[in-house]
Amino acid sequence: MRRYLSIAAVMILAIFGLIFSSQAENVSLRGDYVEVRTASVFAGACHYNGEVVTTGRDAMMAWNVTSGKWQGVDLTGVRVLAIVSADANLSEGNAARQSEIIIDSNASRTQALAMLNALKEKYAASLGNVVAVRSAPISFERNGRTYAVVTNEAAINVEAMPNDLCCKMPNLVWYTPLVGLENRKVGYTSKALYSGKVVGEPWSRSGENSAFYGTFSL
Repeated sequence: MRRYLSIAAVMILAIFGLIFSSQAENVSLRGDYVEVRTASVFAGACHYNGEVVTTGRDAMMAWNVTSGKWQGVDLTGVRVLAIVSADANLSEGNAARQSEIIIDSNASRTQALAMLNALKEKYAASLGNVVAVRSAPISFERNGRTYAVVTNEAAINVEAMPNDLCCKMPNLVWYTPLVGLENRKVGYTSKALYSGKVVGEPWSRSGENSAFYGTFSL
């Protein structure tokens, strides 16, 4: 009897092992992430209150996959940029959002589809209604805590805040990133530019603490 129970137990463990292994294979994406808002995410209370009802309705989100698979497809090296626009500050949970997703043209058709599915499944609330998906060359460079993302009609240049003030003064961080991050930090935006018109209007920001960066995982 013990022998049969032992065999049954082994079979059950094997089945669960296959399930967990399959899940891990499908959702083990990791990489670099940076986003820029049209509002300071680290600022004094007066500055925050002056922006929260007038701006902060647009953002750019950029992913650089450093390892992992989705739906069995290896996405290592895939880069994506999403432009998001809403009818209210992005901190408002009921703000109506729409987004354009740009996938690096170096990704294969299979990789692009798998990456798109991952983003839609995991970040649906942040992206809102995806009105356009296209392919274009994307450069995503990270040098320590400096980020540079460039594609046609969009560019992001972000660097670390001096002395990590966002960690020493967390009461002055007014927003949360649009995706969950490990080791989340506030970044200083030296330049952010969106010149397209697919979602929202063209905009640019510079010289402010309007960015988040860190490691994403799915």
